[in-house]
Amino acid sequence: MLLQPHRNVWRVERAQRAAVLVDGADYFAALRAAMIKARRRIVIAGWDIHSQMRLVGRSGEPDDGYPAAFAQFLAALVTEKPDLDVRLLLWDFSVLYAAERDPFPTMRLDWNTPSNVRFCLDDCVPIGSSQHQKVVVIDDALAFSGGLDITVRRWDTSAHNLDEPRRVDTGGRPYRPFHDVQMMVDGAAARALGDLARARWSCAACEDLAAAGAESDPWPAQVEPHFIDVDIGIARTQPRYEEQGQVREVEQLFLDCIDAAERTIYIENQFLTAPPIASRIAARLRACPALEVLIVSPDAHESWLEAHSMHSGRARFGAILKEAGGERVHLAYPRVADGGRGNAVMVHAKVMIVDDAILRIGSANLNNRSMGTDTECDLVIAAQNAAQRRRITALRDGLIGHHCGASADAVARALDDANGSLVRVARTLRCNGHSLEPIVDDATSGDMIDFIQGVADPQEPIGAEDFVGSVVGGKVSSQHVATLAKVVLAGLLIVALAALWHYLAFASPEAVRAALASIAGNDLAPAIVLVAFIVAGCVMFPVTVLIAATAATFGPWLGFAYATVGALASALASYAIGAAIGKGTLRDILGPRLNRIRRRAAKRGIITVAALRMVPVAPFTVVNLVAGASSIPVFDYAAGTLLGMLPGLIMISAVGHQFARILTAPSVADFAWLTAAVIAWIGLSIGVQALVARYWSSGR
Repeated sequence: MLLQPHRNVWRVERAQRAAVLVDGADYFAALRAAMIKARRRIVIAGWDIHSQMRLVGRSGEPDDGYPAAFAQFLAALVTEKPDLDVRLLLWDFSVLYAAERDPFPTMRLDWNTPSNVRFCLDDCVPIGSSQHQKVVVIDDALAFSGGLDITVRRWDTSAHNLDEPRRVDTGGRPYRPFHDVQMMVDGAAARALGDLARARWSCAACEDLAAAGAESDPWPAQVEPHFIDVDIGIARTQPRYEEQGQVREVEQLFLDCIDAAERTIYIENQFLTAPPIASRIAARLRACPALEVLIVSPDAHESWLEAHSMHSGRARFGAILKEAGGERVHLAYPRVADGGRGNAVMVHAKVMIVDDAILRIGSANLNNRSMGTDTECDLVIAAQNAAQRRRITALRDGLIGHHCGASADAVARALDDANGSLVRVARTLRCNGHSLEPIVDDATSGDMIDFIQGVADPQEPIGAEDFVGSVVGGKVSSQHVATLAKVVLAGLLIVALAALWHYLAFASPEAVRAALASIAGNDLAPAIVLVAFIVAGCVMFPVTVLIAATAATFGPWLGFAYATVGALASALASYAIGAAIGKGTLRDILGPRLNRIRRRAAKRGIITVAALRMVPVAPFTVVNLVAGASSIPVFDYAAGTLLGMLPGLIMISAVGHQFARILTAPSVADFAWLTAAVIAWIGLSIGVQALVARYWSSGR
């Protein structure tokens, strides 16, 4: 038996109906229709979600009375259905992807939608990992999983017309044809995916969700199921994080599917870099002389990072297969041409079909990240009867025909003429301007390329936890490492600001110091400084700049006293505002991530606040407001604030007079001295964090 829970799948559950949706237009139309039929809850977990993407079908326009844009569609839907609860979970993405993303997702998907649309950024993964699952669950009765996010530059029809006026992004810019695949299931399989989606929400938002419990059938009427009463295997990748253990079901399922192959392996995948997968396919090619492998992938990778991190890996992947299988292996990309013009189709799908027996659709690429670094979710059907095998074969032929401009029946006839050779058909079948063209990769290498690939496509999350653990002693969790990294970045930011302050007049220590110098001789100077800190905290002015300017004006000792009292007063003032505002309003502003900070703050009082000060998980004022809205006692809060800020206050006050000299007559020695002080501050911060980590690990 192929599907084995606790080995290569998480669960195997029955679906009364299952369908394969090819390309964005068909998926978005089905999703839209299903969401309109929702009664209780919609949960969406994605690598990307864009508020302004057009959730429309083949016509490119809505025909149901709801808006086209996703955020407006949700707002109209929940306004009409006030009992409908919508949860949106988006990976808290790396800055590397910022240019491709919705610039203000929280504002557009949370603040600008009704209160029953809840949005959360998912950072519940280790450093270097991403939340890569693309799962939508409706009423725990219908679920989607595959390669498609609800975002821009994904919509296309299966025709992949070379000139498609509707294939434009939110800025009206056209993009090339785009191919992807999603699977839709109902019944117990959908309920299982509901469990998966709720678990992600619980981890990211620190908020448990009950099952939807709605008696509904949101299956879209326009979609005919491909399978009836079929078992669905659900395979995951989950990197080790906090209390979550590592899960590598996706990788094991790939290996087991390859080992089951006898005649054909058909793959569509965006990335091909995982050496264990290439080696296993090569071994199977050697063991089965009749086996053929057809892989459809993009012609080239679009971004600079992908081109430098994935290209050489794909070249090595292909070389391993070619060495083992020779002409029985074909790597190709789909192309659409019209006369002398043409363009390659972007392949974003993650599909694997083995013989007529296994159909697999999901989010996992054939790269290292999907095997152990990112979260993934794949659905798989292992045929149990002749009808299911015929359907799997027809779907494979349909996908090949999709790329070659022919029907599934035409592909079946071509395969009969070619004695069943997928490779021969892929090389020769060309209809209506569509074809599969061979991929030719240069096996470029070098230290820099290997370094980039190692960082961008790691086999496991970056091992910062082990590194920091060796420094501070004992095991340090992923989240603590992430926040310690922010301490280092904050320290480096002070050095950078020292060189850039004369460019940043609006937040210049020189300007602040000049203002403070004007009142230095005034008897009311202590009160004025105190008020300045309180006001600065209320408007989220950088407290570090104010501390440095205070030290530079009043000297290290008096400046330290003023800064300490001022920072504490500012923290208490914001705390009082948070207490007055209360949980409800802050929750509306900050979203579900408020739960995580509140839970941590309420649990361990002084130590928690000290850790939050040492490791800035949020801006100074935000932490103050959240602490005020939590149940932490004011004494614990004040004591923790002093403990956590003390290292920074000492170091900044000690070098505050150096800032003034740097601003007026900087020297190499000044910068060197300042850099050494910042390094000492970081070291002191790590030392205090080590005590915090050991306190937590002791279970006190």
